[in-house]
Amino acid sequence: MDLKLMISICILIHIVNCEKPNIILLFADDLGWGDLASYGHPTSTTPNLDKMAEEGLKFMNFYSSSPVCSPSRSSLLTGRYQVRTGIYPGVLQCGSVGGLPLNETTIAAQLKKVGYGTGMVGKWHLGVGKDQEYLPTKHGFDHYTGIPYSHDMCPDYVCFYPNKSCHDRGRVGDTPCPVFQDEKIIQQPADFLTLSETYSTAATSFIHQMADKKQPFFLYMAFQHTHHPQFASKMFTNSSIRGMFGDALNELDWQVGRIFDAVNEAGISHNTFVFFTSDNGPSLTREVRGGNAGLLRCGKGTTYEGGMREPAIAWWPGRIKPGKTSELAATVDLFPTISKLTDIPIPSDRIIDGVDMSPILFESKMSNRDTYIYYPVDASPKDGVFAVRYKEYKAHYYTTGTGLYPEQYPDAACKVSAGTVQHDPPLLFNLNYDPGELNPLNTKESPYKGIVQTINEVKTKFEATVVWAESETNKGITNAAKPCAKPECDQFPQCCTTGTIPLMPKTIRIL
Repeated sequence: MDLKLMISICILIHIVNCEKPNIILLFADDLGWGDLASYGHPTSTTPNLDKMAEEGLKFMNFYSSSPVCSPSRSSLLTGRYQVRTGIYPGVLQCGSVGGLPLNETTIAAQLKKVGYGTGMVGKWHLGVGKDQEYLPTKHGFDHYTGIPYSHDMCPDYVCFYPNKSCHDRGRVGDTPCPVFQDEKIIQQPADFLTLSETYSTAATSFIHQMADKKQPFFLYMAFQHTHHPQFASKMFTNSSIRGMFGDALNELDWQVGRIFDAVNEAGISHNTFVFFTSDNGPSLTREVRGGNAGLLRCGKGTTYEGGMREPAIAWWPGRIKPGKTSELAATVDLFPTISKLTDIPIPSDRIIDGVDMSPILFESKMSNRDTYIYYPVDASPKDGVFAVRYKEYKAHYYTTGTGLYPEQYPDAACKVSAGTVQHDPPLLFNLNYDPGELNPLNTKESPYKGIVQTINEVKTKFEATVVWAESETNKGITNAAKPCAKPECDQFPQCCTTGTIPLMPKTIRIL
């Protein structure tokens, strides 16, 4: 073979092998395991996510690390259970003093080590801080556009639906929802009738900019949808027979479609890994506006399956074989998986709870994971782990109800009146046979007695590795940490506004 031709081939092989994949994480809010059409909901309309599921790999046993927002988001980005990072108990508030510690390494910070452009759009919910020290731009993201927490933490100055009464009131005493661009507030209060367009434009512009620069990128798109109060633009108002929740879900799906369009237009689909999932289960306190966990028990706020098992879809044409997997995986696994894909060593100075998902994604093999740990909303060193999954078995050491369910909810185990109950021996279920956790197994008989012993050993071994970080959510709340477009305003919080949106009267009817 000609020497020049050999050199050219070698150079080409080197370039192909060294090309870093683009990474896109799509993170829904309060979306239940049973909410998507591809997961069996009969009246959801999600054509873009359905197409992603048809062309990608759909997970049936995929978990978040918590049944509520902030801790699940910390684990997604760090690969570590929330008790190690201090994002417990509960969630961070709009005026929280604490936030995700700056010594934690996020996926964004990890990827910046090898030259990635990093952008985030949407709901952060890992703290702002008195001096904005916890914003995404302090955690490895080059760019950020979004509301830094849940939009129910803001007063509803602008109705979320055009020509309709608002269905939730929000928190009247707090500042209006701010939309940040990097570290500057560009809109306050947020205009929810155009927010999804703002988010989609920011996400697609970032994709095109990175593609034009031929720079590998990481995009973390964290939707406000489908958290309450549900909202939708005029284009999606009354678009679904599922009502307000369905309208919000339709708009989420449209945003997903915009992102895929940008990927395809930029000609980078062959080298882009996209992963979709949700932060926790459905908010069933909202009843018909709260989402659906399918056949799983309970939802948001509990360590039953409905609270932490989530829909999840992986997509990478030519690399990921379309299909469905029942292998065990979780959000904490994304950090080591992405590190492996991009050839970045995992930090050796801390415990990473995630495991590499590559065997499931690219080889149709068994998972590297056979156990999973469940912590409750109000995690504490006193109680520790609430439940452990080992292969197909799940042992509940504690169960608890939550105030996130109306008293008329039919399953008493989910409601706050159920209280917190310790189980000794643990309450055992076979999730392959009984994903709804309705038929506990007799742990006094073989083989289940031996299975419980094995799970006890797994739990003891895991808990021996846990050093509980100082709680960030317990550090207090102050007005100084509440984002305000006019820091010098003397009539806080009324003057925290960019003045671009007229305030609604306080006589809004609540549905």
